[in-house]
Order: sequence, then structure tokens, then C-alpha cells
Amino acid sequence: MSTTLTATTSYETEVQIGSVKDWFLRALKNNLNVIKVEGPLVVEQGTGINDDLNGVESPVAFTTPALSGKTLEIVQSLAKWKRLRLSEIEAPEQSGLVVDMRALRPDEELSSIHSLYVDQWDWEKVIRVENRTIDYLKQQVRAIYTSIKSTEIDIVEAFDIEPILPTNIHFIHAEELLLRYPDLSPKERENAITENYGAVFIIGIGHELSNGEPHDLRSPDYDDWSTVQDNGLRGLNGDLLVWNPILKSAFEISSMGIRVDEQALRYQLSVHDQEKRLDYQWHKQLLQGELPLTIGGGIGQSRLTMFLLRKSHISQVQQSVWN
Repeated sequence: MSTTLTATTSYETEVQIGSVKDWFLRALKNNLNVIKVEGPLVVEQGTGINDDLNGVESPVAFTTPALSGKTLEIVQSLAKWKRLRLSEIEAPEQSGLVVDMRALRPDEELSSIHSLYVDQWDWEKVIRVENRTIDYLKQQVRAIYTSIKSTEIDIVEAFDIEPILPTNIHFIHAEELLLRYPDLSPKERENAITENYGAVFIIGIGHELSNGEPHDLRSPDYDDWSTVQDNGLRGLNGDLLVWNPILKSAFEISSMGIRVDEQALRYQLSVHDQEKRLDYQWHKQLLQGELPLTIGGGIGQSRLTMFLLRKSHISQVQQSVWN
């Protein structure tokens, strides 16, 4: 069996891409207990629903006479919309939704793994207050990783490719990672730990660490990156990374986490000096208890597909524009 997957024609590649997406979505729905629903391409500006990612990206916006000149934004992700939708459909606890999301991120820096066009399996689940723990977060991460592993097994059987994913995923907090590699940059730390274990989930991304800097930036109003755990470390969120032997680097598949409650929302907005967002419709609904407690995240469709099919550039599995 070969370590790289070869398709002799573009048609065969398209068949493989479609198979990977079908297999993974089926596994994800079963392992996370979520149903597939339709999601929006645009949302109304000024409601607080659109995801601003790291807090600095600007969405594509336009006005339309069809809505009396209202300004609409093309979504960057559905992190906050999903929580609102779960409330609207009255989803029961421990169940949720997954959306075949399509988005535009005009400020994205293009690379072999970054595109202006984003396709994700955006998922969200209703949880109980007692589920707002690291143990529950890890349980859901394992469910996602099991879905990835089972899809790789399907690929092995169908396309004659050697499996590379380890049996289990390794968990480490961003502070522990910093202490383990104090002289490395965040990206270098990710490379070192992921090459060592093959698949890693880094917990606690967004709050500053002991060196005064966060491992990476996170928007203040969806993932809870500030709640103090029993071990004194902050954060109920993180990133799922695998070692990519083609690119020889850590490869992010998913960003996810337990979502903010009222206390975490107020604190994280204050840290980012963004208390003005409390006047948005979405934020008022959360503070008034109209939105359920949830956990959720996004899983890159093209990212996962290019990894599992051993492609070296995202353009090999996605239609977009590159320089």
C-alpha cells in the first residue's frame, strides 16, 4: 500500500472527494448525535450573529433594495447562529445540528491550506450546566476523532492507502505546551507536539498564558477560553491537530469548544474591550437566558479531505481563487 493516494484523472479525484465527505458526515452525525440542517449564507449586519473570528477580520457586506437598504454580511462562520437556531427548533439536551456551511473570509492570508472560500461542517449541541467541564469537552473531541478515524478506514478499504492516524488523540493544555517548549513559537510548539503524538487537541486557546501572550487569538463571544478549571488552568475550548506527513507540519482540522455563559461572555468582552457588543440582539438574548448552553465547532471540509487524500494544496480538493 502506498503512503500517497493517486487518482489518475480529475474525475477519479472528484469521486474520492465526494466519498470522503459522505463517509465523514455520516460518521459525525452518528457519533455526535446531530442532525443536518440548512444554514444561511448571509445574516443582517449589527445583530451580533456573524462570527468575527479573531476579532479583526471584516466580512463581505452589501446593501439590498429588496430589504429597504439593509446591510447584509456573508457569513464567516456560523458559531453564534447555530446557538440561536438550536433555541428556535427547541433541540433537546445532548442533541444538536450540523450545517454544510459555505463562507467567505476576504482577509484570509492565502497559502497551501488557506483559501478565501471556507467550507465547514459547522456543528452545535445543547448541553447541561454540569457538562461545562474539560471531561465533557474531551468526550466530544474523541467522538470527532473517532469519526475521522472511521473515515480513514473507509478510505483504506476503498482506495488502497496506508493509514497514518494514531489510535488515540493526545490532550494537552496550551500552558502545559508552553512549559514543555518554552523557547519555541506557538506554531513551532504545535509542530513539535503533533509530530510526536500524531493527533493532538490543544486546550485553552484565547486567554493569555504565563508568558503574557495567548497561544492564538479567539473571538470573545462564542468559545469559553477563560473559565478556570479544577487544575487552575483557563479555558474550555481548543484546536484539533494532526501531523501532516505531506506538508511536514501540524495541520488544524477543527476549532471547537464549550460556548460562553453569561459570566464568561462579560469577562471575555471586557478583556477585549468590546463591552459595546452587549447591545447586540444576539448578546442580549444570551444574557436574558434565551439561548441554551451549548458546545460546538467547525470542521474544515477541504482541510480534512486534503489530509485524508494526501493532497499538498487545498486547490486540489476545492474550487476557489489563488495567487
